[in-house]
Amino acid sequence: MSRRYYDYFPYFPPAVPRKAKGGIKSQSRRGAFARQWWAKRWISVLESFNIGARLGRGRSYARQGQVTSIDISKGVVKAKVQGTRRRPYSVTIKVKTISKANWKKLAGSLGEQALFAAKLLAGEMPEDIEDAFNSAGLSLFPTKSRDLQTDCSCPDWSNPCKHIAAVYYLLGEEFDRDPFLIFKLRGMEREKLIGLIGVGAAAEAQEPEEAAPELEEETSPPEPLPVEPVSFWGESKAQEDSFGEVRVPPVAASLPKRLGSFPFWRGEEVFLPALEETYRKASPVGLDVFLGDWNTPIKDES
Repeated sequence: MSRRYYDYFPYFPPAVPRKAKGGIKSQSRRGAFARQWWAKRWISVLESFNIGARLGRGRSYARQGQVTSIDISKGVVKAKVQGTRRRPYSVTIKVKTISKANWKKLAGSLGEQALFAAKLLAGEMPEDIEDAFNSAGLSLFPTKSRDLQTDCSCPDWSNPCKHIAAVYYLLGEEFDRDPFLIFKLRGMEREKLIGLIGVGAAAEAQEPEEAAPELEEETSPPEPLPVEPVSFWGESKAQEDSFGEVRVPPVAASLPKRLGSFPFWRGEEVFLPALEETYRKASPVGLDVFLGDWNTPIKDES
């Protein structure tokens, strides 16, 4: 009887990792990890390695919170990922930085487009910013194998492995929130980049304020301040309409939504939806308190 393929190469089920406490959890519970084009471009670099099932396991690790720490610095990402062993694995992702000379070379191309500064300050990556890099003979994103180096302390022979993939996906989400981190990886901090494209120079050009002249020595001790709060602050009656129309906001948690997701969230629930529900429950109670109805009970629907 002929031997079958799996007689030579038996099937081993995927190992189940140890549960990590307080790990970084992806905001994406299903589907794609990135919404913006620049974050999708970063993740496409990972998926171009064609590492098969390790991509799916990396996504699961990112969503389960197996990544316990991520530190981003110029050209290097250091992370810890909890696997099957007691000690978390160490992951290193190195991105080739752009030299200072080449960043200066980019200044001309970037400075010609005022829209670059406006979009970056609004937390967006201009779609044609890659053209400015290409015209200078450079690339914003890693395009060659030598532009990117990955390493993990796990025993898996594949590189990238599932632990590296998990960090990659979480970085994609973080780039979605803050595109300046991509520039940081390429060797340029946010403040210097904004200065490079002509923003913020006015603040540096401001002359220091003149020192205030010294006051003449007082000939008599100052009058003591009143102790009573009403005398200290003064008494004034607020007009009835000084606050305008007071009502429950039509959109819950509008300000946090403008600020975006929390960086490298570690909670059990997705940050913005959970915060939105809290705002929605608290708003009617806050309105009653403001209008003087102090006895309104707070319902606990948990």
